[in-house]
Parts: sequence; C-alpha cells; structure tokens
Amino acid sequence: MKSHQVTKGYERSPHRSLLRASGLLEAEMKQPLIGVVNFFNEIVPGHMGLGSLTDAVKKGVIMGGGTPLEFPAIAVCDGMAMGHEGMRYSLVSREVITDSIEIMARAHQLDGLVIIPGCDKTVPAALMAAARLDLPVVIIGSGPMLPGRLNGKAIDLTTVFEAVGKVAGGHLSDQGLQEIEDHACPTCGSCAGLFTANSMSCMAEALGMALPNTATVPAVYSERLRLAKQSGIAVMKLFEKGITARTL
Repeated sequence: MKSHQVTKGYERSPHRSLLRASGLLEAEMKQPLIGVVNFFNEIVPGHMGLGSLTDAVKKGVIMGGGTPLEFPAIAVCDGMAMGHEGMRYSLVSREVITDSIEIMARAHQLDGLVIIPGCDKTVPAALMAAARLDLPVVIIGSGPMLPGRLNGKAIDLTTVFEAVGKVAGGHLSDQGLQEIEDHACPTCGSCAGLFTANSMSCMAEALGMALPNTATVPAVYSERLRLAKQSGIAVMKLFEKGITARTL
C-alpha cells in the first residue's frame, strides 16, 4: 500500500505519532487510507449540501474496510462569477483544485480517493486529478437541483437569464422578474440543466469513474446518500482489485 510510506516500519514512528494526534487508532493506520475530498462551502448552491454526502461516503469507506480521511477543496459558482471580474477566476480554479487534490494525495501517500464535487469546474478538476494520480478513485457529484415551479410551469436558472432579457426589452416587469427569481432555484444542487456540472457528471459515469445514476439523482433525494455510501464501498473494491483511474 502507498500509505505504508507513512505507516509502516520503525522509521515512520514520527509519522504514526502525528496520525495518532489526528485521532487515528493503530488498527485504522493498518487499513488503506482513503482521501475523501469534500467541496462543501456555504456560497455555491451546488456545494452547500455536500457535508451530509461526505459523511455518507466515509461510512461507505469504513464499511468497505478502509480509513477515510477528509480534506477540503474550493469551488467557484460560474453563475455568481458572471458579469464581473470574478469570471477571470473560474477556469483558473479548475487547475487550482486539481493541483490541491494531487498535493494532498501525494504528500500523504493516500491509497485511494472519493472525490465529491458539485459545479462546473469542480467535476472536470476531479477527473483531471484522478488521471494524474492514477489511484483507485470514485467520483460522486452533488446531484442536480430540482426545477422550480411558477404558475404551473417548471422553471430554472435559464428562465431567470431569459427573463433578464425580457426586462431589458420591455417585455417583462420588474415584479415579474422578481417572481421568477424567487422560484427558479428551490433547492441545493448543481444548476438544473445540461451545463458543465451535470454533463461532466454524465461523462464521469460513461468513463466508469462514477457509479450508475449518480449524475441524475437530484441533490435532495435520499437515494443520493445511499449512492454516496455505495461509492465509498466501491473505492475499496477498486483498491482490492488494483484498479486505478487509468486502468478502468
């Protein structure tokens, strides 16, 4: 195991001492060390629900016989970054995320990863990190946001963008725009549409990097928590079989 570089032999006594300081038992150190990359933050709607998803992944890793070790990653919401200098930082964030996952995995000699992204640049970053590291990796995204409802019709973020144009053209009142704004994004999750987050989550499934249905089950459904546990179990099966990201 890669983690033997930090857990095995008398020379690694200082390393084990630091792991004990993090609360690990000796039995946990002897198991595969699985990084669980949590993209949670309180700004991006696609990421605000990732705390519970991460907890479910860790339970799955433990059920599979591994030791989960959580660490964070950043995320930019393209929708909120749009129309001002923030958009200069969106694409760059993809590289920063990929680099940070690689740094954590290699610096601590982790045996595998479950990566839990949500929005546009985070899912490609997760795939890029998996390819670089060539470890057993499973990706499970936040899941899509449910559509909103207004006057009996489904609406979403695209509806809001279209409404802005209607206001500019004099075809919609400010009050009408406000009603759309209030109802378009009713839950956490990646924006309801085949934008980068959801389309790349579908791609992750097609590549075998994510379990079936993880791209399409809505963020707020309990089924996603079950899929998260299964993702934790799955990474342990990949580890046992020696299957890595570049050998799928």
